[in-house]
Amino acid sequence: MATSRASALALLLSACLSASCHVAISGPPTPGPGKDDFLSCMTRSVPPRLLLAKSSPAYGATWSSTIRNLKFLSDKTVRPLYIITPTDACHIQSAVVCGRRHGVRLRVRSGGHDYEGLSYRSDKPEQFAVVDLSRMRQVRIDGKQASAWVDSGAQLGEIYYAVNKATPKLGFPAGVCATIGVGGHFSGGGFGMMLRKYGTAADNVIDAKVVDANGKLLDRKAMGEDLFWAIRGGGGSSFGIVVSWQVKLVPVPPTVTVFQIHKGLKEGVVDLIAKWQQVAPSLPEDLMIRIMAMGQEALFEALFLGTCKDLVPLMNARFPELGMNPSHCNEMSWIQSVPYIPLGKTGTVRDLLNRTSNIRAFGKYKSDYVRDPIPKGVWEKIFTWLVKPGAGVMIMDPYGGRISSIPDDATPFPHRQGMLFNIQYVNYWFGEGAGAQPNQWSRDMYAFMEPYVTKNPRQAYVNYRDLDLGVNQVVGDVSTYESGRVWGEKYFKGNFQRLAKIKAKVDPQDYFRNEQTIPPLFK
Repeated sequence: MATSRASALALLLSACLSASCHVAISGPPTPGPGKDDFLSCMTRSVPPRLLLAKSSPAYGATWSSTIRNLKFLSDKTVRPLYIITPTDACHIQSAVVCGRRHGVRLRVRSGGHDYEGLSYRSDKPEQFAVVDLSRMRQVRIDGKQASAWVDSGAQLGEIYYAVNKATPKLGFPAGVCATIGVGGHFSGGGFGMMLRKYGTAADNVIDAKVVDANGKLLDRKAMGEDLFWAIRGGGGSSFGIVVSWQVKLVPVPPTVTVFQIHKGLKEGVVDLIAKWQQVAPSLPEDLMIRIMAMGQEALFEALFLGTCKDLVPLMNARFPELGMNPSHCNEMSWIQSVPYIPLGKTGTVRDLLNRTSNIRAFGKYKSDYVRDPIPKGVWEKIFTWLVKPGAGVMIMDPYGGRISSIPDDATPFPHRQGMLFNIQYVNYWFGEGAGAQPNQWSRDMYAFMEPYVTKNPRQAYVNYRDLDLGVNQVVGDVSTYESGRVWGEKYFKGNFQRLAKIKAKVDPQDYFRNEQTIPPLFK
């Protein structure tokens, strides 16, 4: 961050700390009459310019600013009564206190990439406000300790850029898309091109600051190890609002190598993918080869933490069928590889600071995990699905290495030991206005894949949120555990029960609630 920005934030912090942010709920709240009282409560401790009602001129632009899926721009979308744009933790504490007093629930948005839009909309009519963290995005690097404190409103590109600027020998293992918000990404686990070397983003979190359901600001010591475990992969917005995260940074070599090799049906892509699914998870952890399959071809995209000279003989020995040779090598620094992978040769390091997504489309996303190799004949059928009208993309990330060496219950993210790869089904479509009809390809493709993926439960990745898996049912103003199990065990396997018990301890009245938040289990 620039010095002038740091100074401005320091002034804001000083002003905020002197505000009335000391109120906390010590027992069950008594809800007041409603929304107007919520606003009055908020203005006692939060500057009015940070509070946007539906009547505010900036409300519409702020609400839609990071919506990535055009179908949620519909007039039928249930929108928040208010948007709160805090600049300090004390503003978030006030929002929790006032929200509980006056019956206004909170949803939290860091980057807006929630595939179902639950960070800024409700699936059913509800009285809620959105805490938009986009003004809280500082990244503070401690090069000597190889660590950083990162605000939840920062985007991944801002982390990568700040880390490299402070210490080019270090990096951080998180997602490919630079505009993803830290808060949601870390809360669900978060993985990218270094997952085989360093695991998930959440695996590298060492502390955090959370505003709990009583409006208290807690660090790791104060919150205890159960809650600290839960926020590192248990999904966003279930247990409180994570204000910032302390992460350990990881070593990166001076030179990395990227290759992108396209193969079509006539070039034997079916045989190559059949081989890839067995080779890629067992390669040295410095090498990640993911696949994006679309139409009649697939892109084999790799990041190797080393030089072309070392990569070519490794590929010749382990995956000669791909035909990788020195002409495919693109050597660069690690920070240059970060924009290169999603943007290609035109991508620059400065692009990592662009907070605007280029994706403006309608979309539906689903996910799967594969434990056993899929037969070649099935891959042939998969490619007939990829050429159907309205077909989307299959993105496949191999596991193995570090992400698979960690016990399934070490964090809530359970998709580890014995897992070959993750699948993301991505379906975009375009149409005039927000009334465009949804495309069924991803749902139909998902149904076709059922025999070939994990079972009991059929696993899914919580950061690829999918309401088709199920939604919470609310009885007596509390989400039921049985309704949550329907979708929750798909995301968290056996860790779901522990998450629900922690929820019962830290938020027994289920204040932090949406369609797929963890329900409390009181047994």
